[in-house]
Amino acid sequence: MWQIIQEVWRPALEILILAVGIYFATRFVRGTRGWPVVIGFALLLIVLSLAASLLHLEVLRWLLGNASFVIVLGAVIIFQPEIRRMLGELGNLPLFATAREQRENIEVVVGTCERLAEVRIGALIAIEQSIQLYEAVESGILVDCEATPEMLETIFFPNNAIHDGGVILKGDRIAYAACIFPLTQRQDLNKSLGTRHRAALGLSEETDAPIVVVSEESGAISYAYKGQLVRGVSIEELRSFLTSVIVRPARARGIVGWLRSRQFESNRPTGPAVITRNEPRPAPLGGAK
Repeated sequence: MWQIIQEVWRPALEILILAVGIYFATRFVRGTRGWPVVIGFALLLIVLSLAASLLHLEVLRWLLGNASFVIVLGAVIIFQPEIRRMLGELGNLPLFATAREQRENIEVVVGTCERLAEVRIGALIAIEQSIQLYEAVESGILVDCEATPEMLETIFFPNNAIHDGGVILKGDRIAYAACIFPLTQRQDLNKSLGTRHRAALGLSEETDAPIVVVSEESGAISYAYKGQLVRGVSIEELRSFLTSVIVRPARARGIVGWLRSRQFESNRPTGPAVITRNEPRPAPLGGAK
């Protein structure tokens, strides 16, 4: 029995590693500019392999069997931008980011919301955690620039062509702008709840990202997380919330905690979908804090 187990576990482990690698590689390149090339190249290999086997073309079979180096080299050349982006995203994972860097990223969001709230400019900002956000949105414009309050204010300025929609932050980078987040399907919400708040709540139901909203009508700041929207929070409350979600879990739990955060659906908070801390009221236009 023990000998059988020893003979089986190595092939099973190899199959598991290959399956996981193929799954994540396919998931990563799907939707990129190189995806049609992958489909076409895979179909070509299948056709050539079938032809070599059925027609007994020994030279072609030998070439296909020894072309692995050429295939790998071609994949590196074709997917060079995607590979660079993947390595950049790996460096932005909570596992590698320091608490100081995470606090600096939080201050960018907090400072932006404070300044936008003063002049009543609407904003919708999602901060990517362990679940990739771009799969949950319908569209978006690639930005890929450093996240600063000035850049975020420019994006949400009403006369900007990409001000309508949400922004996705990855670490200290603005990844996408003008994203359409999925609206919540809950029927027990107040009719006065705007589209931005419904989109923030909808995205928080599908991902583990904290989403921050600034109302253009009242200047009130809200945040959504794991299917719950908290409205009318102060700047200090927003900073405390983002710190508890982004900084403390990564610092305290390390790699085990980050892997456990993938189990998003089992950790939803119970209670009402919308909590109002302070009743939203108009903020002074360009006035004092």
